[in-house]
Amino acid sequence: MSENNKITLGKTLKDARIAKGFTLDDLQQATKIQKRYLIAIEDQQFDELPGDFYVRAFIKQYADMVDLDGAELLKQFDSALPSTQTQEYADKVNESNPETRSQQRKDDDRYLKMRRIIPITGIVIVVLLVLVGIWVAAAKSGHSTEKQNVDSSAVSVSGSSSSSSSSSSSQSSSKKSSSKKKAATASFKQLSSTSSGSTWELKNAPSKRTVKLSATGSSWIAVSVGGSTTWQGTLSSSTTHTLTIPSSASSVTFKFGNAPVTTVTLNGKKFNFNSATSTSSASSSSSSTTGATTSSSSSTNSTQVQDVTLKFK
Repeated sequence: MSENNKITLGKTLKDARIAKGFTLDDLQQATKIQKRYLIAIEDQQFDELPGDFYVRAFIKQYADMVDLDGAELLKQFDSALPSTQTQEYADKVNESNPETRSQQRKDDDRYLKMRRIIPITGIVIVVLLVLVGIWVAAAKSGHSTEKQNVDSSAVSVSGSSSSSSSSSSSQSSSKKSSSKKKAATASFKQLSSTSSGSTWELKNAPSKRTVKLSATGSSWIAVSVGGSTTWQGTLSSSTTHTLTIPSSASSVTFKFGNAPVTTVTLNGKKFNFNSATSTSSASSSSSSTTGATTSSSSSTNSTQVQDVTLKFK
């Protein structure tokens, strides 16, 4: 572009201003363009303006204020002006375009919303992950607890079985021990024997002591407990008598008028006191050296009438 064209652009604007009677101060107040920029436009010093976009914008505004066609003036002197293809110019045009500003505002709003949503979304995801982790840990803990309970139940059942088995064994042992005790109770031990009777001992005597008296022939019997006669009478082969010895009694004494035909049972166990009587009679008979007939009569009498004492331990 020639120097003449450049001067023509600035001179054209200046002449129009002067023709309108405007000073640079008036034009500055009306257009809000700084005076120094107005002077730079009239002097064709476009480099002093803020940017390429402002060169055309200020020129058009200047022209419009002095009643010139700003668009036509820009077209006429286009070659003398800075290029319109710069990024700065495009950005400024977009800023000055209402539609472009609206779209840019929407884009900015969308961007701001995205910036707000992304942190919230991240927080939600983190919270969900934490909750899932807690749930998984709780599920594992519950499974472990359930397994321990099952194991404990198995141990308890096993322990119960062992306890039951032990209890059964204990009961069985107790029964055996009780049976042995009963067997021991049913055994009688002779402490002493004379021609007139004998003394016996019953160890581990039961608290309940039932005595049954019977005879194969006529027999007179007297029963004494603690020095007092509890019962006396005569039995025959067709009669029996049952009595109970108090548990507090330490002994019982039987007086038999015909011992050989008399039978005594204690709690169902036979009290074989006659064996001692026979042994004692045999010893008395063999030790006699004189009076064979008298000795024989005495032996028979001692065998028939006997005092038998049974002590309880």
